[in-house]
Amino acid sequence: MPCLLAIVVLAFPRIVLVLMWLFSSILDRAYHGLVIPLLGFIFLPITTIVYAWMATNGMPMQGFNLIILVVAVLLDAGSHSSGAGYYRRRRL
Repeated sequence: MPCLLAIVVLAFPRIVLVLMWLFSSILDRAYHGLVIPLLGFIFLPITTIVYAWMATNGMPMQGFNLIILVVAVLLDAGSHSSGAGYYRRRRL
């Protein structure tokens, strides 16, 4: 079941963020406001989910947990850059 949840988060991170906001208090406990989750929704949705999960579970931001957070940032950055490369190749 956790693997299925991870696949859903990676496939549809913005939908997962909306569902987290509607049906849980995880984002409220992790981010004390609306600006950072809204920016995370637009630019870094996977990183926003991972950080909220770590912050609400009391996980320290060091060691292996920091590696997980960096991987989330790289996944988000990769999703932005792959779209740009696709459109650049398409115009040529």
